[in-house]
Amino acid sequence: MTDIQQTVYVVEDDEAVRDSLELLLKSDGKQVKTYESANAFLRDYSDKMAGCIVLDIRMPGMDGMELQKKLNEKHSILPIIFVTGHGDVPMAVDAMKEGAVDFIQKPYREEALLEKIEAALKQDLEQRKSLEEKQEIIRRVKSLTPREREIMDRMIAGQANKVIAIELEISQRTVEIHRSRVMHKMGTHSLAHLVRMVLSVKDLID
Repeated sequence: MTDIQQTVYVVEDDEAVRDSLELLLKSDGKQVKTYESANAFLRDYSDKMAGCIVLDIRMPGMDGMELQKKLNEKHSILPIIFVTGHGDVPMAVDAMKEGAVDFIQKPYREEALLEKIEAALKQDLEQRKSLEEKQEIIRRVKSLTPREREIMDRMIAGQANKVIAIELEISQRTVEIHRSRVMHKMGTHSLAHLVRMVLSVKDLID
C-alpha cells in the first residue's frame, strides 16, 4: 500500500475552540488543518484528502449536516466525527445514520476526543487499503483480452475446461493456455482466490 499522509480536518466556526483543537491535535502528533466554515472546507475539498473530519454540527450558513450531505454526494470516504451541544444529540444520531462514524458532546474530555479520532483514522486507512486493493484487481481484469475475460467468467462460474472448450468450440488445450494466462495476469494460483477477487469488484466491472 502506498504511504498515506493523514490529516485531521477541523471545521469549527468558534475561533477559540478551533485554535484549542488545533493545539491539542498538534501536541498529539497529528497533522491538522482548520476551517472556520463548512463552505471554506468544501472549497478546499479533494478526493485525495485522507484522514478524518472533526465537524461542528451547528454553524452559521451551511451547518455540519448540510456539509455531510454535500460530501456524501461527492462520494467522500473521509470519516466524520460530529461535535455537538446537549440539544443536538438527536441530530447527531441522524448524522450517524447518514454515515458519520461518531459524535462527541460539548464539553468533552480531550482524551475521549483523541480516542475517537484515532478510531476514525484507523477506519480511514482500512477503507483506503480496501479501495486500493479493488482498484488493483480492476486494473488486472482490464488487462485481460476479451477471450481471456470470457474464459475467466466461465472459470468463476465453475465450468470445467472440457465444458468451456465444447461451448466455445475451441480445443481443451487452448482453454488451458488461456486459463494459465488468466491466472498469471490476475496474480494468483488459486481458483478460490480468483473467485474472491473478482466477486469483490463485481459491481465495478460489470
